Amino acid sequence: MTVRLEKNGAIARLLIDRPERRNAMTQAMWEMLPALVDDAMADDSVRVLILGSAAPAMFCAGADIGEFARCSGDADWRVANQAAIRASQYALAHAAKPAIAAIEGDCVGGGCGLAIACDLRIAAPGARLGITPAKLGIVYSLFDTKLLVDLVGPARAKRILFTGALHGAQDALAIGLVDEIADDPMTAAETLAQTIAANAQHSIRSSKAIIRRILDGQPDDDTETLAMFRDAFTLPDFAEGVAAFRDKRRPVF
Repeated sequence: MTVRLEKNGAIARLLIDRPERRNAMTQAMWEMLPALVDDAMADDSVRVLILGSAAPAMFCAGADIGEFARCSGDADWRVANQAAIRASQYALAHAAKPAIAAIEGDCVGGGCGLAIACDLRIAAPGARLGITPAKLGIVYSLFDTKLLVDLVGPARAKRILFTGALHGAQDALAIGLVDEIADDPMTAAETLAQTIAANAQHSIRSSKAIIRRILDGQPDDDTETLAMFRDAFTLPDFAEGVAAFRDKRRPVF
């Protein structure tokens, strides 16, 4: 299996496992990924999802260019491929629970697309990130491009796309393409995930949902977001948080 989900308590790991091709994504792999994300979201014991590589020193070299060359003449394949890539990114970007990308080695093209669809990104010092349609003569979708613009802003997104350049970890950190550099990104991601998992999950998931609404263009509260604020005071997480504050102890959510 080239993409798989592993669960360990509150943390699930979505692992790309095709090391002989630097984890390049085939059509079959794109099609598998959304269901695995959905599996993690549906499991009440899982609180955070980490996306990474099953093999060390790599993340994802992008889409399988050999498959592109073989199949690109088939109009039906092009439609299916676009739909599968979009579904994979959409599943991560709109997942109810936080997703963290643990990045080692090359994170390029569609691999970088998966990373920027996550909520947070931790990279190894030697990681390289880039989105390279200009090197291949292809065009990224609006949704894919919007994820990049939301993350680094329009001018930097243009530079990334126009040049097709690969960015080292320090440069990626400086422009906001990653959030942290760590010698062992998977361990750092798991530590961060445990911190997130210990907090009030209703607060975290509501915050993610509200931020997604903002990124999707909603400028102000509506009846649903106003209800999120009001209803939180009636839920068990609030009662536990207040009780723990009064008792001078850590809350148990």
